[in-house]
Amino acid sequence: MKKVFIARTLAFCLLLTVLSPANLHGASEVPSRKVAIVIDDLGNDMLGTEEILNLDIPITVAIMPFLPTTKRDAKWAKEKGHDVFVHLPMEPNRGKKSWLGPGAITTDLSDEEIRNRVHAAIDDVPHAIGMNNHMGSKVTAEPRVMRIVLEVCKERNLIYLDSKTTHKSVIPELAKEIGVPVIENHIFLDDIYQVSHISKQFRILLKHIQHHPECIAIGHVGPPGKKTAALLKENIPIIQKEAEFVLASDFVIPQPPLLNMSGGK
Repeated sequence: MKKVFIARTLAFCLLLTVLSPANLHGASEVPSRKVAIVIDDLGNDMLGTEEILNLDIPITVAIMPFLPTTKRDAKWAKEKGHDVFVHLPMEPNRGKKSWLGPGAITTDLSDEEIRNRVHAAIDDVPHAIGMNNHMGSKVTAEPRVMRIVLEVCKERNLIYLDSKTTHKSVIPELAKEIGVPVIENHIFLDDIYQVSHISKQFRILLKHIQHHPECIAIGHVGPPGKKTAALLKENIPIIQKEAEFVLASDFVIPQPPLLNMSGGK
């Protein structure tokens, strides 16, 4: 009887192994970890734009307003199924205002002018469902200015992606208070325009997703654009062994509707 019991136990264990999800769906099943790639600075026909938009993965593109290819790039991205964000120019702690581009948000503007500029930027980028900051280390640490920016995002039903250009950002707490869905950048892929550095950042991304369920990584068109596009294409199959590529908007948890506690009155 003991031998029969052992044989039946082994057979049952074998059956469980055969019926496990890994065997039913295949060993190549996509892991539950998720990566969103955000590419900044579109809108001015910068280097790498075509290569990035033609990648065969979901991409979130952040497009600067009021530039020659703003509308073209937004339409192109939408047709490819990518997320479109407004890449709003904001004043940094260091740097020239001329680096920002038209319609920039600066700390010397009045409340009304800030509000008007944010609305105008959103109006200029077709299909936008979100916003993030271009530069902005000074503005994103300034509660008065960011409150207005986020209030407009709330009015226009936009997600806000905090690019995290400063550790002093007030965005997370203000967004929570105002009720704006907010997500945060984890890694800049190409803050230094060298292949060796960008390759290192992709290794950091891989290490991040081995220990975290989600990762948002920001790259750029422009000076590093072709390098970033080529290295991203090279790393796609490597990353896909660890995580699924998603849109940035996939990280936003829908807010449940408020219950009507008044009995319909």
